[in-house]
Amino acid sequence: MEDGFTMSDPKFKGPTIGVRHVHVAMLFSMLAIGFGMRTNLSVAIVAMTDSKATTNHDIPTYDWNNKSVILSSFFWGYVTLQAIAGELGNRFGTKWLLIIAMFVNSTACVLTPTMAEVGSYGVIGCRILQGMSQGFFYPSVSNLLGQWVPPSERSRAGAISYAGCPFGIIFTMPATGFIAASTLGWPWSFYFLGTLGYIWISVWYFLGASCPAEHPKITNEEKQYIQRSLNATPDEKGGTPWRSVLTSLPVWAFVVAMIGENWGYATLLTEIPTYIDKIMGVNIKSNGLFSAAPYLANLIFTLIFGVICDHIIIRGYVSRGAARKIFQSLATCVPAIALVALSFLPTDATVLSETMLITAVGVNGAIHSGVLINPVDLAPNYSGIIMGFGNGLSQIFSIIAPLAVQFLVTDEEDKSLWRIIFITAAAMFVGTNLFFVLLSSGEVQPWNYSNAKTTTTNNKTTTENEDTPQPEIVKV
Repeated sequence: MEDGFTMSDPKFKGPTIGVRHVHVAMLFSMLAIGFGMRTNLSVAIVAMTDSKATTNHDIPTYDWNNKSVILSSFFWGYVTLQAIAGELGNRFGTKWLLIIAMFVNSTACVLTPTMAEVGSYGVIGCRILQGMSQGFFYPSVSNLLGQWVPPSERSRAGAISYAGCPFGIIFTMPATGFIAASTLGWPWSFYFLGTLGYIWISVWYFLGASCPAEHPKITNEEKQYIQRSLNATPDEKGGTPWRSVLTSLPVWAFVVAMIGENWGYATLLTEIPTYIDKIMGVNIKSNGLFSAAPYLANLIFTLIFGVICDHIIIRGYVSRGAARKIFQSLATCVPAIALVALSFLPTDATVLSETMLITAVGVNGAIHSGVLINPVDLAPNYSGIIMGFGNGLSQIFSIIAPLAVQFLVTDEEDKSLWRIIFITAAAMFVGTNLFFVLLSSGEVQPWNYSNAKTTTTNNKTTTENEDTPQPEIVKV
């Protein structure tokens, strides 16, 4: 009981649309803008290297023979700073960290047309900077979800936040194509997205905060509801217990699952369209509907699974840890089945193949209620660090997967070579998921509170937050 309310009383949670919901909306929009900038170049580069792709012939075009290098350069920067990003967010808070990251990201985006005049390496430099700055996004999302979202709302809040990723792609692909083909020309696609980034910074400056205790407008009821549900001690966050993090089996279950996810997802999105083109003779990249459909399916499934996951946890049908395992299994096993089936389908089964691609990428949206939200379950105080460590390490494999295709598929029209790639990706999906199912947890780890201040009163040792309810512990 607090100020006449109980934790189960809706009034105790504060306004129906509270400050925590505003933060989830801001995370959604940040990831939408970020993934829009990440995707923008893959569409714009067509107009940048082909004068026939625009109606404005005053717009410069370039004769670049290293387009694959340019497109991959984003990930060179993306894998470098994520663990550091999580640590910085833990030490100094995420509000200003995201302001700086989005500013660098947006500025690099706006400068891309100017740097293109210098040469392809000017664009590569901008993309590396964007990758480095966006390396702060995922760890910051996990950090903020850990500080702002009560466990009973976690799956939905995570799903909505991460749904910004497919939404940004769905929005950017046609918008970039339209702008590039118009009299404005391709440079304005970069200016447009960069401006959205600057607008986001302005809004975030006034509405965002690293934790409820730092927000000037949050109601006392909502702040207490969040802090008590998380058993939070916001003023007593010490150094990261790295030894405990690196020796935790549930943390490594998260890392291994992310490795399999990034390998399999890279195969789904970057290689299956090429396979359908070369083996089945259908270029779905040139079809706007099929280009956007997998991302639209992913967005829809992400939101649906988020609601279902929270519902079955709150109703007590399954524990939190079991729910993570169920949805992660959906996110990996369905795409694995689709990959194996694709490798054996006849070459004239184009509609079935395209449907499988859409279904596989769509159902993979369950990852947002599975492994992606799991760092917040394990350690709300250090979830950004766990996400940065795991996502940074696993992104290396999203680079290796396409390189494996380039090395093994020496003849793109040889179906037996593609079968090796698809079965390997399916094995990565299933094998890493099995590791996650066996060793992951939905329980708050003891080292999450390892830095809580202790006091001694009347020969009784307590933690600073002993008078509050203990966090919900779910053992699996």
